[in-house]
Amino acid sequence: MNNHIQILLVDDDSSLLELLSMNLMMEEKYDVTTFLSGKDFLEFVKTNDADIVVLDYNLQDVSGIQLLDEIKKTKPQIPIIFLSGQNDVNVVVDAYNKGAKNYIVKSQNAIVELVNAIKNVAETVVLKKQVEYWQEQIINRSNYEHIIGESPAIMKVLKLIQKVEKTNILTLITGDSGTGKELVAKAIHFNSDRRKKPFVAVNIAALPDDLVESELFGYEKGAFTGADSRRTGKFEEANDGTIFLDEIGELDLNMQTKLLRVLQDNIITRLGSNKEIQLNTRIVAATNKNLAQSVKEGTFREDLYYRLQVFLIQLPPLRERGNDVIILCKYFVNEFCKSNKMQNKIFTAEAYRKILAHSWPGNIRELKSFVERSILVSDGQNIDVDDLIFSP
Repeated sequence: MNNHIQILLVDDDSSLLELLSMNLMMEEKYDVTTFLSGKDFLEFVKTNDADIVVLDYNLQDVSGIQLLDEIKKTKPQIPIIFLSGQNDVNVVVDAYNKGAKNYIVKSQNAIVELVNAIKNVAETVVLKKQVEYWQEQIINRSNYEHIIGESPAIMKVLKLIQKVEKTNILTLITGDSGTGKELVAKAIHFNSDRRKKPFVAVNIAALPDDLVESELFGYEKGAFTGADSRRTGKFEEANDGTIFLDEIGELDLNMQTKLLRVLQDNIITRLGSNKEIQLNTRIVAATNKNLAQSVKEGTFREDLYYRLQVFLIQLPPLRERGNDVIILCKYFVNEFCKSNKMQNKIFTAEAYRKILAHSWPGNIRELKSFVERSILVSDGQNIDVDDLIFSP
């Protein structure tokens, strides 16, 4: 978490600005930027963050009160401290009424007063940053109940899902086969504003090359032999919802070119038609391939590769998830026994030691099959070492 405090000083007295910034920058956590002009300050603050602003009440080009009003319109959370040569009660009251945090009259003690005032405000700013930081770290596990595990690796994945789920950003999920890429795609969709709209999953690897285009984009009647009626494609089915393109690395180069336009414009054209169809479909893609290597080998378009890299979620292999293996085992045991109306079973401690020592090249998919096989092989309530049959 960044605890640095961004302070902006605005005063048309260059000597005073230099003196103020020198005093403030003695604190390592203060980052100070100075402005001699109110207009220059306004241009800067439009596109840059600030934690505290110190304003001269009587600037030559824009009054301090005008600047305060402008800041409060767009960034009302920024605390404002006035530094002024005026000691008029009405002016001071007006400044406080408009939202100033402090009003310091220029005097021999002004710098000391200002440093102390900034210190007090900075403590509040840091506390607020800490609260916001920890709020971001809180993950409501009930939103991700199908993603099992508590390891740092899987918690990192959940944080990334939490960041992207409320946006429409194209998301690429990478990871070895069996790591749960579709579960992540579903978590993104069902925690988004599109949750009540369709979630359409397409496994590219399961489609013959000559059927991919018609499957994704649909076709008109008569578009090809056997097209006896119009058919809606997967992109249209997912309109206003999410389409999940699994194993996108398996697309041939011709379809990669056509997909690139869809990713850029969200426009499709059915086979046998010249009519463009504008869609509002969120796209989540996944692959177990190293796409960068595929680009080098000439089997994957470089422009499509970079278009897919907008937001990346990398899933860890099961062997890097530590005790998540045990958590998953217990989950799969409970699920299998419940669905098959069997008495619940338990792995012994020795069995768990063997399970943790296994590398799980097939990841979660392999573990699930292993658990179900072990349940059926075991005779008693306990599943012991002799009941474990690992995949070759």
